[in-house]
Amino acid sequence: MTPPVRRLERECTIVVTGATNGLGRLAAIDLARRGARLVITARSPEKAAQARHDLGPAPVDVYLGDFTRLDDVRRIGAEIADRYPRIDVLVNNAGIHAFQPRTTLDGFPEMVAVNYLAPWLLTQALLPALRRAPAARVVTVASEASRRHGTLRIPQDLTEAAPFTARGSSELYGKTKLLDIMFTMELARRLAGGTVTANCLDPGFNTTGLGRELRFAGPLEKVLTRLGIGNPARGAGLIVALATDPAFTGRSGGYYTVRGTRRIQPPPPGDDPERQAHLWRETERLLA
Repeated sequence: MTPPVRRLERECTIVVTGATNGLGRLAAIDLARRGARLVITARSPEKAAQARHDLGPAPVDVYLGDFTRLDDVRRIGAEIADRYPRIDVLVNNAGIHAFQPRTTLDGFPEMVAVNYLAPWLLTQALLPALRRAPAARVVTVASEASRRHGTLRIPQDLTEAAPFTARGSSELYGKTKLLDIMFTMELARRLAGGTVTANCLDPGFNTTGLGRELRFAGPLEKVLTRLGIGNPARGAGLIVALATDPAFTGRSGGYYTVRGTRRIQPPPPGDDPERQAHLWRETERLLA
C-alpha cells in the first residue's frame, strides 16, 4: 500500500528548473501533490503545455527560456522575482550531458553554461525573494560524476571550449557538477546566519532524458527500467526531501547522496573553501 503524501504545513512557492522531464518532472509532480505552488521553467510552449498536464490541477506558472542563453536566464529570474515577492524553495535541477562539444551564443561551453552558470545566475536573481521567506532553501542537483572531473582550472574552465569525444564528455560533465558543489558550499557560507540554506545532492544513476543525445538512449532506458536499474524516483525523492522535509530545516552546506540519504564529502579540490571562494569571485567577475 502506498503511504499517504505528507502535505506541506503552509503554502510554499517552489521554483523548479528542468521540470518538464526526468528527475525535475517527478519532483515537481510530488511537490504539487504536497500542496506547493510551483514555478517552473520550460524550453518550449509544447513542453510547457505537457508540464501543465502532468501537474494536474496544481497552481503552476511556467516561464519559457533557453538556459544556453544567459540573457534568457536573467530575464526569467527578473520575471519570477517581480511576480513573487517571496520564494520558499529554489531547485536548480536543469542540466545537460552533451556528447559533442558546442559553444553557446554567449561564447561559453554548453555544459558549463547550462549546468553551472545558469543556476548561479538564477540563484542570484532570486536571492532577495528567498530572503523574504521565513525559512527558504536552495537545492542544487549535483552528481557523484564530479569525482571524475579531470584537472580543475579556474577561471579557464569557465570559458575554454576544449574538444572532446562522446566518451570523453563524462569528464567535462563531471567538472560542471563539481562546480555546482563548490557553488553550493560557498553560497551556504555567504548565507550563514540568515534564513536561507543551501544544499546539493547526488541523485544517483538515473534513466532519465539526460543522455538523450545518445542514439541508443531510448532502447537502453527501456531495458534498464525493465531490470529495475536507475529508478529516477529515488533521486527525485531526495530533491523533495531537501526541499521540504523538516529534518533538513536549518541544515546548510551539505552534499547528500541518494545512497542511504546521507551527507558525503565533496571530491577534492571541491572541498577546499579557498577554491570555492575563488570560483565564486571568478564567476561573479565573468558575469558582472
